[in-house]
Amino acid sequence: MLNLMDIPFNGVQSSFWGPSSPINSWVNRSHLQEDPPAIMESIDSSSIHNAYTNNINSDKVCGKQPSSLPDVTLTSDLVSLTLGPKSEETNGCSFLLLDEKEHLKVSSAEKFLSRLGCGSSTRVKVVSIFGNTGDGKSHTLNFTFFDGNEVFSTSSAQDSCTIGVWAAFDPCLRVILLDTEGLLGCTNHENQRTRLLLKVLAVSDLVIYRTRSERLHTDLFTFLGEASRAYTQHFQSALQAVGVRAEFGGPLSALGPAVVIFHETRHTSPLKSTSTQSTEDIIRNRFLQLKLEFEAFSSLRYIGVQTVVPPTDFSLLRSAVRSELENTAVRSPRQPNIVYHTLKVLNDKFSGEIENSSPVFFSDEYFTCPIKCLSCGHRCQGSMGHLRDGQPHLSDVRCSYQHQYENCVYICKSCHSNGREVIVVPKTSSSSESSWYGLAKYAWSGYVLECSHCGVIYRSRQYWYGNKDPEDAAVRTEIRHVWPGSNAVSLGAQNAAQKVCVACRKPFGSSDTKHHCRACGEGVCADCSTNSMPVPKWGWKTAVRVCDVCYKDASDPKALQDCEADESEVLVRKCGEAVASTISTVVSVLDIPRGLIKDSARPLYWVPDNDIKSCCVCNQEFGLRLTLHHCRDCGRGVCDGCSMGRRAVKRRGWDAPVRVCDQCLKQE
Repeated sequence: MLNLMDIPFNGVQSSFWGPSSPINSWVNRSHLQEDPPAIMESIDSSSIHNAYTNNINSDKVCGKQPSSLPDVTLTSDLVSLTLGPKSEETNGCSFLLLDEKEHLKVSSAEKFLSRLGCGSSTRVKVVSIFGNTGDGKSHTLNFTFFDGNEVFSTSSAQDSCTIGVWAAFDPCLRVILLDTEGLLGCTNHENQRTRLLLKVLAVSDLVIYRTRSERLHTDLFTFLGEASRAYTQHFQSALQAVGVRAEFGGPLSALGPAVVIFHETRHTSPLKSTSTQSTEDIIRNRFLQLKLEFEAFSSLRYIGVQTVVPPTDFSLLRSAVRSELENTAVRSPRQPNIVYHTLKVLNDKFSGEIENSSPVFFSDEYFTCPIKCLSCGHRCQGSMGHLRDGQPHLSDVRCSYQHQYENCVYICKSCHSNGREVIVVPKTSSSSESSWYGLAKYAWSGYVLECSHCGVIYRSRQYWYGNKDPEDAAVRTEIRHVWPGSNAVSLGAQNAAQKVCVACRKPFGSSDTKHHCRACGEGVCADCSTNSMPVPKWGWKTAVRVCDVCYKDASDPKALQDCEADESEVLVRKCGEAVASTISTVVSVLDIPRGLIKDSARPLYWVPDNDIKSCCVCNQEFGLRLTLHHCRDCGRGVCDGCSMGRRAVKRRGWDAPVRVCDQCLKQE
C-alpha cells in the first residue's frame, strides 16, 4: 500500500499530506477497502487545490515561478499518484546541472529555463565559483547574491556538500550562478573533475576564485594558469564555432571570463598595493615567475579581507561583482537558452574517456641520475651517484641516431648468433698489417671490419663492383645512447669531402679541380694555389704547391727548413699520394674519381681544417710557426707541443700507437 505522506509535492513535502489533512484522515478510514471508483469520487479536488496554493509562497522565496495545478491520477490499484511532472533532484532552490561524471542532468533548454525560473527573453550573465574544497564557495554565493539564504547547500561535515555543478538564478542581478565541486577533494577522478570545471569556466562571464588561506598557494595559480591555456588552445575555437550559428546571434567573445580572486585571511594581512605595483600587478608577476599563462582572461581583480572575528565581510566582493557584471565592453548578457546550448556543445565535444592518474607523492627525478643522452634526450635511469659505484649510465628507452654523434655500432653477426656481443669498429688496416702499409692498402680497398673471434669479416671495397653493405652479411647495427663525458663510437673511417676553398671561400663545383696546400693541408682551388715553395716540415724539400695565404705568410721560406719532419707521417702520406697518383693515370679506364682516394686521407670524425683556428689544449692560433695536427682520439686540432704522447686508439681503428692530445691522454 502506498503511503501518501511520503509523496513530495513538486519537490516540497506538502502540508495537506499531514495527519490532520482531509485526504489523510479520509484515507485512514475504512474507505481503502472500497472499490477504486468510490475512492476517486470521494477525493475532494478543492482540498488539493487549497494545499497547493499554500505552497506557492515557498517557491516565490527561491525565485521560482509557481507551477500550474498538477494532475491527480489514481490507478485502479491505488498505488500511483502523479502530481504533475516529476521534478529533478533539488538542493534548496538550486538544482544539479552536471554530475561528477560530466553527465548533463537537464535534458532540454526549456527544462533549464523552468528550473531556473526565468523567461526565455531574459538576458543573463553567468557567474561561476571555484576553489578548494571546504573554503566556503557555496556560503560565499549565498551571502553575495541571496542575503544569506541557503540557496546553495552548505555543511559542516567532513564530506564535500557539493558534488558536480549546481545552478541557481538571481532575479535581481539576472545572473545564472554555478556552484562547483571543490578542488583538492578526495576523488579517484581528479582529471575528469578538472575537465568538468574547465568547461564550466569556459561558459562563464565572471569567475570567482574563493580561497581561505593565510597566503596565496600554488594551486590557485596552477588552476587559473591551466584554465587560461585550455581556453586558448581548446575552448576558444569551440566557442567561436558555436557562436557563428544563426540561433546564437553571431560569434562569441574570443576573450575568456573576468576573474575575481577573493582571498580571506585570519592571522595575516591580505595583499596590499605598493607605490609602484597594484595587487593585480603582484599576482600577474607571480604567474610570470611560475611560467604560467594568464592572457586568456579579460580582466583580473583581487579582493582581500581579514576576518579576525566571524562573520566574513562580503561587501567588497559584492561591490566588485556588481561592477564586473555592469561592464559589457567584453561580454554582453545573452539569453539563457544560449547558455544551455553552449554548455551542452562543450560537454558533448569534450567528454571522451580520460585516464585518471593516481596522486604522485614524489618524482623519480628526485633520486635518479640527472644526466641526459645527447642523442635522444632521455634521462639515465640509474640512481644518483651510480658512477662512483662503478655502474655505467643506463636506459631502457630506445635511442635515436644522430649523425654528429655517430652512435650506431656494428656487432659481429656471427658472434651474436652464438650468444656473444662483439663490437667491431671500422679500421684502416687489420691487426696483422703494419700501419703505413695498412693505410696505403686502405686507400685502395677501403676500411676493414675485424672481429676479435672471427678475424676480418668485411672490406668496404674488396671487389671492383658489387660490394655489399656490411649490414647485409657481416654485422648487425644497434643505436646506443651518447652520455656526456663518454666517447661516442665512430663507424665511419671515410673522410668528409671539402666543399669550400679555404682561401677564396667559394664552393667547389662539380667540374672544379681541388688541390691541397702542402703547408697547411687545406683544400684550395687552382686560382688560389699558383705558388710553390719547399715545406721541409712535411718532408717536401723541393718546391711543392702551396696556397697563396701560406706563401704570403712565409716571409722567410728558408726558416721552414729548420723544422724536422715526422718521418713516419711523411711516409704514410707519400704512400697515399702515390696511390692517388697511380689511380689518376688510369681514371679514364676505371672511371674512378681521383678525389675518391685523396678524400679518404682524413677520417670522418676529424674536425675539418678550415673549422680549426686554435689548439684545443693551449688555444694558440695555428699558422706557419704553429703546425696543425689532429688528435686520433677526439679528432680535434692540436699543436705539436700539446700532442707529444702516443697510444693506440682501438675504438677509432688505430691499433698501433698514434698521436693523441694531452687531454685525451689524461682521460685514459
